[in-house]
Amino acid sequence: MACCKKEDIIALDKKYVWHHLTQHKVFETKDITVFERGEGMHIYDINGKEYLDAVSGGVWTVNVGYGRTEIVDAVAEQMKKLCYFANSFGNIPTALFAEKLISKMPGMSRVYISNSGSEANEKAFKIVRQISMLKHGGKKNKILYRDRDYHGTTITTLSACGQEERKMQYGPFTPGFVSFPAANCYRNPYGLDPQDPSLGAKFAEELEKVILAEGPDTVGGVIVEPITAGGGVLVPPQDYLKKVSEICKKYDVLLIIDEVVCGLGRTGKWFGYQHFDVQPDIVTMAKGVASGYAAISCTVTTEKVFQDFISEPSDREGYFRDISTFGGCTSGPAAALANLKIIEDEKLLDNVVKTGEYFLEKLNGLKAKHNCIGDVRGKGLFCGVEIVKDRNTKAPAEEATCNQIVGKCMEQGVIIGKTSRSFKEFNNTLCFSPALIATTKEIDQIVAALDKALSEVCPN
Repeated sequence: MACCKKEDIIALDKKYVWHHLTQHKVFETKDITVFERGEGMHIYDINGKEYLDAVSGGVWTVNVGYGRTEIVDAVAEQMKKLCYFANSFGNIPTALFAEKLISKMPGMSRVYISNSGSEANEKAFKIVRQISMLKHGGKKNKILYRDRDYHGTTITTLSACGQEERKMQYGPFTPGFVSFPAANCYRNPYGLDPQDPSLGAKFAEELEKVILAEGPDTVGGVIVEPITAGGGVLVPPQDYLKKVSEICKKYDVLLIIDEVVCGLGRTGKWFGYQHFDVQPDIVTMAKGVASGYAAISCTVTTEKVFQDFISEPSDREGYFRDISTFGGCTSGPAAALANLKIIEDEKLLDNVVKTGEYFLEKLNGLKAKHNCIGDVRGKGLFCGVEIVKDRNTKAPAEEATCNQIVGKCMEQGVIIGKTSRSFKEFNNTLCFSPALIATTKEIDQIVAALDKALSEVCPN
């Protein structure tokens, strides 16, 4: 730090910065960890301590790792040429990125750029609501969301949030959002084995029950994460999303897949839904689109959805009357293009599959050793470990226990995540999302730190 001493930076942080998801009372007696730089999968704090980042920037974002000069250079060059103009006009990197992105998404057609996952989902909801007015006389305006899924932090995206603690004190919410049960195999309400082949159909039937109860002529959209992320890394049965899609088609309901976490390689395919043989109507994404090197999100639609907004220019109501100021920043698509090239050139999808299988194998080895692990689940480099008090009853561990485990790992220089203040009872899943560049050596370091932390916090 050429400008200030580390003590000055910490003092400035304490005095002026309002941090995300943080109770600042703790900083009356301790300092916040301040990070200074990153390289590959490692980050360094202001005191020079090195950490292995097993959560890709804390919220599953830095997919290709830190210090990627290819992305930095691409952004710098573009910003020298043209940094910004409102996206009601065109620019070169957005056109090139849109074409490249669509090439990874068979069946999809159009890309709407904004700057956060919350905003991307908000656009999807507005599309559903406007189609309701354009095609259905305003009747098919309800949007169904799944328990335990998370879709953003605005009031309307919180209206579609299946995590009760995230919503506390922020109501009243936008009307017309209705929940349906989660696809939680480990804690399924039917008393079935988590691997039971009938679970996919049973979970999908829960959606159909809600559509019928609300009235199919009132429901315009359904939004789901392909794999529930912050709600506990819940991988659905293989046939679940396909059955959900069939139900949506049956009742003329638009299917929105929220790929904000899973998108751009996290699960070993370009998008999480591509594991499940399903064709969505709308796909949203953010986080890994540019690996955190620039702010960008996308709402991607089929041509059919796009064409619903095409009418004569004299029609003042028929077009999508929406704008995202920073959707006009050229740094986002420039970074996203460079990010896609890295994933392709370094064959990172293959690495995610191979290294992800190794990771799950090692985590299951810990399950055999530690009775406090109730379940291990995941796909690719996206894994969850559910901590329980009793494996037979599946009684969830206290959030404080998981906090201790995370803390013990951090003491060893490994940063892991957890479901945090999302539910009243089930904040008991440890979350792992190392960068797509992870090697077995780094996986071994993560597993060794977790092993030691579990031995100290919840000995058998």
